[in-house]
Formats: sequence, C-alpha cells, structure tokens
Amino acid sequence: MTSANTYILGISAYYHDSAAALLSDGEVLAAAQEERFTRKKHDARFPTHAVRYCLREANLSLSDIDYLVFYDKPFVKFERILETYLNYAPSGVRSFVSAMPIWLKEKLYLKWTLKQELSEIGGPKAKESISLLFAEHHQSHAASAFFLSPFENAAVLCLDGAGEWATTSAWHGRGNKLQSLWEIDFPHSLGLLYSSFTYFTGFRVNSGEYKLMGLAPYGEPRYVELMRNRLIDIKEDGTFRLNMEYFDYCTGLAMTNWKFESLFGRPRRVPEADLTQDDMDIAASIQVVTEQIILRLASTLHRETGEKYLCLAGGVALNCVANSVLVRDSAFDDIWIQPAAGDAGGSIGSAAVVWHEYLGHPRVIDGSDRMQGSFLGPQFSIDETVATLERFGARYRRLEEETLLDRLAEVLESGAIVGWFQGRMEFGPRALGARSIVGDPRKADMQSIMNSKIKFRESFRPFAPSVLEERATDYFEIDRPSPYMLLVAPVRDDIRVPMTRHDRELTGLERLNVPRSRIPAVTHVDYSSRVQTVSSKTNPRYHRLLKVFEARTDCGVLVNTSFNVRGEPIVCTPEDAYRCFMRTEMDFLVIDDILLSKTQQPEWIEDSSWKESIAPD
Repeated sequence: MTSANTYILGISAYYHDSAAALLSDGEVLAAAQEERFTRKKHDARFPTHAVRYCLREANLSLSDIDYLVFYDKPFVKFERILETYLNYAPSGVRSFVSAMPIWLKEKLYLKWTLKQELSEIGGPKAKESISLLFAEHHQSHAASAFFLSPFENAAVLCLDGAGEWATTSAWHGRGNKLQSLWEIDFPHSLGLLYSSFTYFTGFRVNSGEYKLMGLAPYGEPRYVELMRNRLIDIKEDGTFRLNMEYFDYCTGLAMTNWKFESLFGRPRRVPEADLTQDDMDIAASIQVVTEQIILRLASTLHRETGEKYLCLAGGVALNCVANSVLVRDSAFDDIWIQPAAGDAGGSIGSAAVVWHEYLGHPRVIDGSDRMQGSFLGPQFSIDETVATLERFGARYRRLEEETLLDRLAEVLESGAIVGWFQGRMEFGPRALGARSIVGDPRKADMQSIMNSKIKFRESFRPFAPSVLEERATDYFEIDRPSPYMLLVAPVRDDIRVPMTRHDRELTGLERLNVPRSRIPAVTHVDYSSRVQTVSSKTNPRYHRLLKVFEARTDCGVLVNTSFNVRGEPIVCTPEDAYRCFMRTEMDFLVIDDILLSKTQQPEWIEDSSWKESIAPD
C-alpha cells in the first residue's frame, strides 16, 4: 500500500521578500512571493496570500500540511542584534529604541506569531495540528542551492547581507546531506558592503543593487585600491574584514557615515539626482572588488572540497556579472545558481532541509534541476481571464496559437512592444517568459523606448535577451544554458558594430545610444548581455514564439523585460496585466491565447496619483 504524501510548507518572512513554498515528497508543487499578490514590492509581511495560493494549487487545506518550517532562527538573530548594540554602545541608541518594540512584540515570539497567522488561514485548530520547525538562514540558502541543483555532489557558497550571524558561508553537499565548513560573520558582509555603495550612489538598499551592477560598465574602476586599502581587508583565501569606522549599519539608520563621505570626497548622491561619472566609477570599482572576493572564495572552496561543481545562493548570487567571472575563471567545471537566490528562495530551501536532512529522504538526480524552469506560481483559466477583461470592458480576440504567434511576430517586427502573459508565474526576481514584456532587439531605439515609455525608469538600465537555447552560440560567447538569466556573456564579434573614433571618445551616459551590435537593444556598453536561454522543454510556448519570430526575421532573439513598471512587483493576475498594459505605451497584450490591441481599447481613465503610490525601486 502506497503511503500518503508528505507535505512541507516553507515560509520566509518579516525581513524582505516574504514567500511561501510547498513541497510534496521533496518535489516543489508551488512557490510565490507575497509581493505579487499584495502589489507591494519586497513585501516583508507574513505571506498569507502566498500560503493560500500554495494550498489552493495543491488542493489542500492547512490541516493536510505535515510540517511548516521557517527559514530563519529568530532567537539567534536577536542574540546577534543585542550583542551588536552592546559592542557599539552608547552609539546606536536611536536605532536600538526603534528596533526593540518590533522584536519584543513580534519577532522574538515568532513561534506564537506564526501560529496566530496560521489560525487566520486554517482556523483555530490549524495552529495545533502542524509541526513547526526552524532552519538556519544560511542553511536554507545552501539547501535551496544544492538540493534543487542537478548535481549529486557540489561545493556550496552562500553570500548575502546577513542571516542570524553568517554573511558568507561555505558548505559541502553530498547526496542528501549538507556539511557546514566555515562562515564569515556579521558585521563583515560582502552583501552589506555592496549595499553600502548602493546607498551611497543614491539607490534603494535591497532593491537597487542590480542598478549599481548595470551602471558599472559606464565607469572606470579607479577606486579599487582605495577600497581595498581603507574599507576592506581581503585575504588570499577570499575571507575578509571590513573597516567598520566607515559604516553605520551596526548602530545607525543609514549604511555609511561622514568618514565614508570624506574618503570619497563627496556626499551621498541624492536619490533621483543626475548620475555623475564619479557614481559610475564607484559602481565599476565595487563591482571589481566583489568579483575578486567571490573568485578567491570559490578557489578556496574548490581546493577544500575537490568538487567539480559549485552551487550559489544568497542575494549576492544575483550578481550575474560576478557569476560569469566564476564560470570563466574558477576551477569548477560548472555552477548552478538558485533562481530565487534571495530571501524568497529560503522558503524552498527550508522545506528541502526538512525533507532531505530532518526526514532523511534521498534526492532525485536525473541531470536536471528541480526548479521546473522556476514556473511555480499561479496560472489562470481562460474563463477567469475573460471575466476580468469583460469587467474592464476590454476588447479582445481569441486566436488559435499558430495564428496568434504569426500575428505577434508580425507586430514585433514592425517595432511594437508586447505584454506577454502565459502559464504559471515565475518564482524569483526575473521574468522568464511567463510575465514578460517583449520587443525586437534589432531596433536601435528599443531600449530607450522601453525604459522611458513602458518601465518609467532610468535610461542606462540594460535589457536582457531571450534567445533560443539551440541558437545561443550564434549570438553570444556562451558555452552552456542560462535559463534563469543569471549569467552574462559577450556578444559575438561577428555581430558587433565597429565603433567610430567619435564613439570611442564618448564617456559616461553619452555612450548609451551608440549601437554596438546587430541586436543593439540587448547589448550593453561593454558588449555584454544578461542572457536567458529558452528551452522547448521548460517553456515550450515562449520557445515557439521565438521560433516564429526567427522564421520571419532570421533573428532568434527577443528583448525580455519584466512585466511591470518601475517600483511595482511583476504582474501576477490578468487584472494586473491589463492595468499595466493600459497605464503604459505597450502596443499589444497577450494573455494565453487572447490578443488585445491598445488602439482598440476603451479610454483608460485613472488618476495619475497611482505613480506616486509606487515607491522608487
């Protein structure tokens, strides 16, 4: 007689990017971030909506869940916070006073808080019936990277701002076991170092780090030695210590202090102010320092474990430029990065800890990762979509897939921008062809149009290419799949456009509008692209769109950016998609097999204050 399935619900919450994930006998059934439902970017509240979605997707009630696991150990984190304040006293009194009420009211008694939240979902009896467990923060990261990877054995490196104490941790994964090797503890943090420069250059911490990465190619790394001499001591093995005289995140309400500003001879950039060449040089410099540290750490881990493969997680693992340095220069044969590398992915990782380590079940190793293309979120029936569109009075057509894709290839070739919504929503920060905005990468003005008229964001920010997996090497110097958009690769020499002498003399953002290849909309100023390879196995419909576009244009690439405006989470529902479509200058919207043209829609009347309600990213 076959035993009943074991259902494990993983939760990450209360810091940023709250999420829930549901595993059945070790397989991921569903996972989603709370922000997608509440429309509040990086929502940190208990993921009530994400939990309800996971249960609904599996047709379960909360009473069917065998284990609920939280991705963090709050008592250990509280110990770190108290010890930090004591070490720096009397500095930090304001920060201490503001932090303690939240801890004493909610976070310190998290077991009780979680059970109260579960009662809201499953009724009063729910909090008594579920076994509640806690994993360590970096253990959850490591498990999300290794247990979901395609590798039987691997070294594992986790880098983020901070967990309980660890900011960097090294692990050895073998079969269904993870062995902790060593860690670097708070306040010495590569993630917080990078975030300090995010803050100093006027971007939002925990959100704008990818802007800093995108800005780096516009600058020269002239501050590398200054950073290494004054801010961070990097050892040969990659371990490091920060000079805390320059940072304020231990005791204050800011990341950096007046000494940091004095070191660089300037104040912090005011958010939204014009970017200067100095901002770009700072971005280039901290990017180089980050790459140097990660490469050294990886080399140490390779030497210690002797493994051929490396797995990565933690927010720093979303730095796709550094990831590509590892691919190119490290001794590992291959790397695998958890696509939800930040705190959201801790929900999956903590659930995997329970299945494999707490319960002792083996892993399934078949050459593929266990993330299913990261398409783990909600999907919607045609009836649900039609009901939404009718409520808006939208005008639409239902088309057979062949007809629809032919029409899309035609309008994309003409320069139209299309909102593409299909199937299950992506889990993690990247749009991968389920909730995407797409365009023709051959159009020289496509980047500026998408940034200004669709995304309402800074002009310098690059767009990623989606490319047919089988044709990736025709466009990019890449020798492996990159399904999760977590690697960069140079554009091939034979499709680059030679620069004129005048072009080469340009500096800073003047370089932005110089076409660098035959796919200029996805070629960054340093000839790189953040590549997403599209497989017919994990995303067949998006693959077919690329094939039809290729047949019409001989170009197997599309611009792919996330389906949202700046500061807003990626769209989740057909209602979110239609609203975003009408608020922007997108030309067409596709929701599964339904096509909408902007010119045929009723007048959209909405107070412009909606823009003000979305916080800058």
